[in-house]
Amino acid sequence: PLFYAALPGSNASNPDWARRKINVVKRFLRSTYRMVLEQQRPDRSFKIGEGLDIADYVLAGGGFPVTVKGAGVIGVIAVSGLPEREDHGVVVDALCDHLGVDKRGLALPRDAE
Repeated sequence: PLFYAALPGSNASNPDWARRKINVVKRFLRSTYRMVLEQQRPDRSFKIGEGLDIADYVLAGGGFPVTVKGAGVIGVIAVSGLPEREDHGVVVDALCDHLGVDKRGLALPRDAE
């Protein structure tokens, strides 16, 4: 990783959750929370036919593609340690702050679970 931080309250499993979220973003080129909402699988695994091992891929929010216009996805931001919607929100907040974008126009509806 280019940057890594383990904050108070994190645990030894958070880096592995982040790694598996990163793998999902690299494979599907979309946020992991979007994948959660699309797949709707309570066991957090992909369908057997997809061939994606739960040891390496997880359906959990907090992974987000870094996309550059004209270049495509160039990296991944992953957050682990909060409830998945909040992990996703941390990334959205950081990107909106950095880009000067009003996040209110991007907010997920409260019932998007």
